[in-house]
Amino acid sequence: MQTPAEQVRDAVTDTVDKTTEFDYWAFFLGTPLRILVIVVVAIILNVVVRKLIRRFAQSIADGSTAATEKKRFPAGERPAEQDPSVRARRAQRAKTVGSMLSSIATILITVLAVLMVLTELGFNLGPVLASAGIAGVAIGFGAQTLVKDYLSGFFIVVEDQYGIGDSVDLGEAIGIVEEVGLRTTRVRGVDGTLWHVRNGEILRVGNQSQGWARAVMDIPLPYSSDRATIDAVIADAVAALRRNPKIAEAILEDPEIWGVEAISGESMTIRTVIKTEPNEQWAVARAFRGEIKNQLDRRGLRIPLPQQTVLRTLPDPAHAHKDPDAETESGDVGTGTTRKSTTGSGVADGGSTKPIG
Repeated sequence: MQTPAEQVRDAVTDTVDKTTEFDYWAFFLGTPLRILVIVVVAIILNVVVRKLIRRFAQSIADGSTAATEKKRFPAGERPAEQDPSVRARRAQRAKTVGSMLSSIATILITVLAVLMVLTELGFNLGPVLASAGIAGVAIGFGAQTLVKDYLSGFFIVVEDQYGIGDSVDLGEAIGIVEEVGLRTTRVRGVDGTLWHVRNGEILRVGNQSQGWARAVMDIPLPYSSDRATIDAVIADAVAALRRNPKIAEAILEDPEIWGVEAISGESMTIRTVIKTEPNEQWAVARAFRGEIKNQLDRRGLRIPLPQQTVLRTLPDPAHAHKDPDAETESGDVGTGTTRKSTTGSGVADGGSTKPIG
């Protein structure tokens, strides 16, 4: 029977012997070293990925569609590169994309590193991963539209399909873009309605504010006008527009006369187009139409009103109800005759109408 002092002495001796026999190099070159390598590799990988993301974001800020713009605009004629608003929008777009991608990359690398460290420490991650897989599938089915919205919003931002201040046609929503998010886009309609459009529901985008715009105007002129008169009217209207500083700055090229778009017995429609700055095509078109009217008035030219024939058929005597007290109109009641009247206003008093000529 050992005394308490002997038991303590034996325990200390046994501990010292085990400590002496412990292989410290094998321990530190095993699990701790593998964990350290995992952590270091995760940090290096995160730094490299974030650097690549910053480079990608910088390419967006500098103009990711530079090759496309070189094809659309000759050298020295790319106005979008000199536009401060375009550069600011590119910088904002690059910042949004870079921040989002960096966050996603950091989260993925951190999660993978933690799982690998737990595996090295001997934790059984099988049940955890199985539960996470089941939860992921359930969340995926329930949030698939949300994921679709975010993915669509990401590509909308990356591809610069539209930005704040652009005039767009998104199908149901048409107006000015007020906010571009990764899930929704806000569009202000002409009547003031604010449309909230989910990015996943956007199937097509019509952007009227990128690069340049074109004012398309169909101008009805008298049928008897010759080409010299038409050219003179348009030339004088353009000269008047050039004297307006605000309108002149919005016009990029001289108007083009594409020719006769339509012809009728009263007038012929001449299509004229003007290349303008983005979002300025409507103001230029309104000013151009006003000047066209002024030039026509100066030359005494009038756009003829549509000539119409109003046919009024009186009731057939066989089907009309006889009323002896009814007043007859010009002695024609009951005769089944048809009256004709010609008007230049296009207003018909009953019956059917058809153009003359």
